[in-house]
Amino acid sequence: MPPALLSQQLLDRIGDIAGVVGAWCPSLSPDGQRIAYVTDRSGLPRLEVAQLTPAGDRTAGRPVQVSPADQEIVSAAWSPDGEYLAYLVSPDGLIRAELHVVRPDGTGSRALAGTDPLATVLAGCWTALPATYAFSLADGRGPNADICLVDVVTGDVRTVATGGFLAVTSLSRDGRWLIARRGPRGRRHLLIADLTGDGPASAANGRIHRLLAPDFPEPGTDLAEDGRFSADGSAVYLRTVAGRDRYALGTVDLDAGGHPGRLRVLAERNDADLESYAILGDGQRAMLVWNVQGRSSIEIRDLAAGSGYEINIGQKVLPGWSVHRDGRSAVLELSEPVAPRSLYHADLFNPGAGALHPTGEPPHRVAGLPEPELTRDRLTRPELLTYDSADGLPLAGLLYRPAAAAGPVPTVVLLHGGPESQERPAFSILTQSLVAAGLAVFAPNVRGSTGYGLSFMRMDDLARRESSFQDVPATVDFLVRSGISAPGRLGVHGWSYGGYLALVALTRWPALFSAGSSHAGMSDLMGFFAETETWMAAASVTEYGDPRTDEGLLRRLSPIHRMDRVLAPTLLVHGEQDTNVPVGESVRAHAALRAAGARTDLLLLPGEGHTIVGRHGRIASTQAIVQWHARYTT
Repeated sequence: MPPALLSQQLLDRIGDIAGVVGAWCPSLSPDGQRIAYVTDRSGLPRLEVAQLTPAGDRTAGRPVQVSPADQEIVSAAWSPDGEYLAYLVSPDGLIRAELHVVRPDGTGSRALAGTDPLATVLAGCWTALPATYAFSLADGRGPNADICLVDVVTGDVRTVATGGFLAVTSLSRDGRWLIARRGPRGRRHLLIADLTGDGPASAANGRIHRLLAPDFPEPGTDLAEDGRFSADGSAVYLRTVAGRDRYALGTVDLDAGGHPGRLRVLAERNDADLESYAILGDGQRAMLVWNVQGRSSIEIRDLAAGSGYEINIGQKVLPGWSVHRDGRSAVLELSEPVAPRSLYHADLFNPGAGALHPTGEPPHRVAGLPEPELTRDRLTRPELLTYDSADGLPLAGLLYRPAAAAGPVPTVVLLHGGPESQERPAFSILTQSLVAAGLAVFAPNVRGSTGYGLSFMRMDDLARRESSFQDVPATVDFLVRSGISAPGRLGVHGWSYGGYLALVALTRWPALFSAGSSHAGMSDLMGFFAETETWMAAASVTEYGDPRTDEGLLRRLSPIHRMDRVLAPTLLVHGEQDTNVPVGESVRAHAALRAAGARTDLLLLPGEGHTIVGRHGRIASTQAIVQWHARYTT
């Protein structure tokens, strides 16, 4: 790394931002008196349990860490009987996950599945069967994942469905029927499986079939996710884009033999995607979470009447939630530009009224749980800007500027991962740290991003990816023309796919940026497919191409073959344990840059995977990236 340009006071400020504590993945106990959640207050994500009063906005006693000290926690869910917490563990920071169980008092912690060195568990759901959790298990030796049920008391695991990469979303109360999601990225659909026969259900034995086949018989036209049985098992609710450009809430009735009827759309919007939902209480109402230009909007809707109202959460993003079983309240995981993920309690209905009414009051922070220790007035809120790409396609992005900035200022273009993701007004330690160092940040949603409809998301698939690259120079042109930035004072940074796109820009338009950095970005798509997890490779062929048949395309799209064109000093950051985008992608890029005589550095983070979750790693990587751009962008 080059010598430090930033003062110790500023480095300490960045350390405070990057080391801030958050809380996420809430799960209410069945009686609503306790809450389990994940927090990094110890420096790494751990599982805690806290007591709630009946009102839900106060705690009695101190939260208790219930996961062992050596485990990095991914997510957790409370069992319907309140006796157990099922949770996923990331061993050594890997993308692979193990399934564990623990009592809510922290006793009896043990592994249930996924401990094979190559295997990974995908979170599923608790079932109505006694002490039974449903999950998906990929063995890591091929592209498929099977659906399994585990008895958390005995530890007995049985496979109940096979055939492709299956992710369980719901099990009927009687255990007869199962809903699963299958398909690669951007092409997922729902299946219904009959579990009553001998051995695992599969399409081959006629016990698995597509849920939306009556309406969309052609494969690829029945996109859907999040299928869930109604309480009596007579219908399935689902989030679907089948026949439209935006995700909507639909339902499909089932006959006595489990055969689906026609899809009925219960709720849709032309200006927003449905990103999640919960069917409340008696099934007559639903909590719908809409993505409206990046922010989350919570609607409580009467499904029969088709009318509803919005819960006031302000200009925030809702990554997760847990609804009480009576459907009248929820704990919400909320984030905003000036605050990391924190937990809030919200009344969903007015309990004193006979009809549905909004509470009128925003959610209350759950007292006693981790709270960020940052001064909000020293952080920056973004401005949403719109502009056109070179071919006239409308684009949008978030602009963060230092408070005292006047006229053009050094700017870092921040490219999000995915690409099936979206830059949203949520807390970003890197964005706030760059702004604290006096740089502006512009975070665009280039084509391929979610949140703008299915057709926009698919604009960068396969051979169309090259046409999507134009959005980066178009973004720079907009920033310069608007007087936000000045030529020669722009940098580019990205994480995961964004890191790949940053390397693409540095190799295809060498004079565009004065500095670049890539965190866990792909540099060689053929290398990525050869080294990533087998199931990840199989899921990515619809996005980038198939290495068996599209080698020419993948080579053409890979910046590794153009590193001799790079002019900007380029920093590469990678977690050593990353098996999603394997660390070799940055190591090879660094070697190629050095061989070409480019100014470059490589920061490898021990014990970290694709996402940097440890406090030390977050601080070290953030300080390094900010220092790099402070030196070469300004």
